[in-house]
Amino acid sequence: MGHDHGPSAATAGPGGTLSGAYRGRLLWTIGISAAITLIQVVGALLSGSLALLADAAHSLTDAVGVALALGAITLAQRAPTPRRTFGFYRVEIFSAALNALLLVAVFCWVLWSAIGRFSDPVEVKGGLMFAVAVGGLLANLVGLWLLRDAKEKSLNLRGAYLEVLGDALGSVAVIVGGLVILLTGWQAADPIASIVIGLLILPRSYGLLRDSVHVLLEATPQDVDLAEVRRHLLAEPGVVSVHDLHGWTVTSGMPVLTAHVVVTQAALSDGYGALLTRLQRCTGGHFDVAHSTLQLEPEGHPEKSGALHT
Repeated sequence: MGHDHGPSAATAGPGGTLSGAYRGRLLWTIGISAAITLIQVVGALLSGSLALLADAAHSLTDAVGVALALGAITLAQRAPTPRRTFGFYRVEIFSAALNALLLVAVFCWVLWSAIGRFSDPVEVKGGLMFAVAVGGLLANLVGLWLLRDAKEKSLNLRGAYLEVLGDALGSVAVIVGGLVILLTGWQAADPIASIVIGLLILPRSYGLLRDSVHVLLEATPQDVDLAEVRRHLLAEPGVVSVHDLHGWTVTSGMPVLTAHVVVTQAALSDGYGALLTRLQRCTGGHFDVAHSTLQLEPEGHPEKSGALHT
């Protein structure tokens, strides 16, 4: 059986997770998001802009979300124990799910506040709203640059990247709203820009929550086709059948595969270790599953039946 309990060493950080290599960049992203939040809150209070306040709430959610991601990465570096044999890797997925829920909460607040502005309008200083939004956009572009190559490495890092991207798009919405107010005096542009920010948040939070739940439910990794795994194993000389075939993800970059493989007596007599190595090379080479547990069974071995057997 395979004994590589962590993601690929070529891409993992010092503590063994794919996210670990980006801790420094996450710290910078937290600082940028916190600075944007402070500037936008001050700008919102001075200009009366709900859109700026909504973008500030989004920026604050970014900072909290990235801080959660960083905390999860730090926990994930802790060594496995007899009670937690995979360590704290799964904390990264919980963090991504919590990020998604925070984004949903921000969406609900923004939508409710924007609807209230239509019935109780507030005069907004479009020039100040525009200037602060431009500053926020520039800062978010720096954050996107820091995380530009991290989004494909981990679900946790993808959540952090998407939050910064959404905030950058939110700043664009505020810029447009500020220009409209500045040039035309149409105050409804501010709550409309707020609603746009909310709508930008919702799809991202849904996608992140969906992917997190997929991992937490131990569903088959999206890039692993169990039917293909079975076909490749059955194509190996000496393999008669495959049952109890399961695949799931511990954390981003760490797929796990288990299976019972029924083989001929002749294949076993040629050497148990050599046969097992050959089968593991099959799963690792074709499907990039570094951690696989394969139980070899001789023909005639009683196969238990159950709802989870495949």
